[in-house]
Amino acid sequence: MDTGVGFFATHDAMRPAPLARLVEDHGQTALYFPEHSHIPASRASPYAGGGDLPRQYAHTYDLFVTLAAAATATSSLRIGSGICLVVERDPIHTAKEVASVDHLSGGRMEFGVGAGWNREEMANHGTDARVRMKVMRERIEAMQAIWTSDEASYHGEHVAFDRIWSWPKPAQRPYPPVLVGGSGPTVLDRVLAFGDVWFPNWAADVLDRIPELRSRADAAGRSIPVYVMGLPADVATLERCREAGVARVVHWLPSGNRSVVEPALERWEAAWAELVG
Repeated sequence: MDTGVGFFATHDAMRPAPLARLVEDHGQTALYFPEHSHIPASRASPYAGGGDLPRQYAHTYDLFVTLAAAATATSSLRIGSGICLVVERDPIHTAKEVASVDHLSGGRMEFGVGAGWNREEMANHGTDARVRMKVMRERIEAMQAIWTSDEASYHGEHVAFDRIWSWPKPAQRPYPPVLVGGSGPTVLDRVLAFGDVWFPNWAADVLDRIPELRSRADAAGRSIPVYVMGLPADVATLERCREAGVARVVHWLPSGNRSVVEPALERWEAAWAELVG
């Protein structure tokens, strides 16, 4: 089991490049950035975390601009989306962005994906929330075709294009790992259909589902690791994840300047150090 961190990169917090250097210098394996193109002012969709929506959700930099800044400032740190809202994105453009960051970083991109929870946000991008899971699957499959084919085509219900050329191809082969977020009742179906990693947010029942994932992956002749996002800096929780066979644990750092971020990072590292001795 290794460790990573997540960070809302906002215009009034630590910049992505120095943040990424700090995280790499502290020996973390991976750094993930979330995505929201905007937040509808209606606030009709309740915040999935409960209570008021934290202000940073409406203040983030563009995801791929942030990833590029982090990539060029580091040399070994894995960088990824945690998560990319593919139901709100054009798949051809997104395939180009993922491949570009992976190429520029020397093959360090991890593509965390999800459908999201804000229905008004999806609607503003033309996506009907009732079919968002089908849209997500087709867009990811279309991107995988672009990454792996010199001349790619895809024909689905929600995504369709005839032969196209698109370079660069990703540095990683066949493409950067697809980390499927979510913990709903059908999430393991999606992981097995188009994912390489299950990437749920932390909840106690997540660990109970790992045996089912392993069993289904074994039956398909595959090995699918589990990364868990949003772990507290708590030794007992880390130990539970290690015993369950989680491959990576990820802790959210606060969105702020270095005087706020670095102490939080050190608390996370202290919990890890206590776990591993």
